[in-house]
Amino acid sequence: MEHIDPEHHDGTSDATPGGEDNQRRPGELVFGILMLVGSLVLLWNAYGISGFEALSAPGSVPMATTLVMVVSAALIVIKTAKLPLDKAETVAKDILPGVVIVFAALLIAYGVLLRPLGFLPTSALFLIVAIKVLGQRGWGWTVLVSLGSLLLIWLIFRIVFTVLMPSGIVPEAEIIQMFRDLINGGAS
Repeated sequence: MEHIDPEHHDGTSDATPGGEDNQRRPGELVFGILMLVGSLVLLWNAYGISGFEALSAPGSVPMATTLVMVVSAALIVIKTAKLPLDKAETVAKDILPGVVIVFAALLIAYGVLLRPLGFLPTSALFLIVAIKVLGQRGWGWTVLVSLGSLLLIWLIFRIVFTVLMPSGIVPEAEIIQMFRDLINGGAS
């Protein structure tokens, strides 16, 4: 566990928007602007449904909802822009540390590789890297825990609940059938 910096953290969760009431956290204004831009895009898309023909038009509820989003985001951006920046915090240390960026990249890679490689190899890669990064243990322990967890997850979801997962490069159906044949052949 990292040392808590007593200058701007008391060890408790900081769930107050903006951290301090009278200061702006690093990245907070950029995030607010991104939310405003996203809300404007959604408002434009909602307008594209039917325009503003009547209150009963198909696009009226989406437009009203996204208009509330735009107004709310604009008010938040204005309020946030007026606050002075908290100099005790940094984006890299307090807001978006490296491990968060690594896991965002891992999740994106998982989503991209799931269909071509399949569930088993993609999940194995993800678990091995994730457990190695978080566990900071040896490779033997990391691989054993990762593959053991994956086997347990696969058995529960694929065999017990019969959830279909992308097979990819692993001939999963043939392996399951081989085990069924062994069990059926051994019982007779």
